[in-house]
Amino acid sequence: MKLAVTGKGGVGKTTIAGTLARLLGRDGIRILAVDADPNYNLWTSVGIDAAAAQTIKPLLEIEELVRERTDTPLVELMGSFFRLNPRVDDLASKYAVEGPDNVSLLVAGTVNMGGQGCMCPSAALLKSLINHLALEGDEAFIMDMDAGIENLGRGTTRGMDLLLVVVEPGMRSLETLDRIKGLAEDIGLSRVVAVANRVMDEEDRSVVSKYLASREIPLIGVVPYDNELRRADMSSQAPLDYCPDSSAVRAIHDLKTSILDYLRDLLPSAESGS
Repeated sequence: MKLAVTGKGGVGKTTIAGTLARLLGRDGIRILAVDADPNYNLWTSVGIDAAAAQTIKPLLEIEELVRERTDTPLVELMGSFFRLNPRVDDLASKYAVEGPDNVSLLVAGTVNMGGQGCMCPSAALLKSLINHLALEGDEAFIMDMDAGIENLGRGTTRGMDLLLVVVEPGMRSLETLDRIKGLAEDIGLSRVVAVANRVMDEEDRSVVSKYLASREIPLIGVVPYDNELRRADMSSQAPLDYCPDSSAVRAIHDLKTSILDYLRDLLPSAESGS
């Protein structure tokens, strides 16, 4: 399973992505979690030690690595040459940090456009990394995208099995869905689903449900507003470590099951994790 998690900034996508990774890992699935957000704080919701996290250097910000893997006289763009399909088979093993519950974290960072358009070397490297991952039945890939839709615009999420959009009960969050769905369709990402986060009451749920129905986007999970998640963030702890029995964590557990059910026809082996 290759899952990308996106949404407007501040909607809680990183918390959901990291908790989903841990829960899937506890089912015996080996998880490669990729943080493609320039703030790269997925480590907190995964539960990686702060000291280990401080040693992480985002992959796409290692200029020598990007140059080494992409510089070649094959493609010229804006006066520079780079290869469209750089070698990436060793990147996860070399640069991923081990976390709890079968989760490894690879911090990609953000694609530095540098005025070169969507086919810049770092975009090519990230695309190749994602496309290279030929997963076995006991493996999954979860990418926490940058806030908004930048990776969709660059096509770096092409080939994902599912795009999970995290929304809140507010129009600024919901209206982002229109552009997300349009760009996803442009790159052949037909499976777009949503989870409503920080839902306080039935009115909140109804607002989200009606908006999603009008866009024909399935709502496959509802996570309630939960002060325990705020306290977990304040203490720099993963929700699964700080408040494993909280209402929000229980709802994310249900979300995990819903995702596996949704993909059952595509990934028959997912039944074992539900």
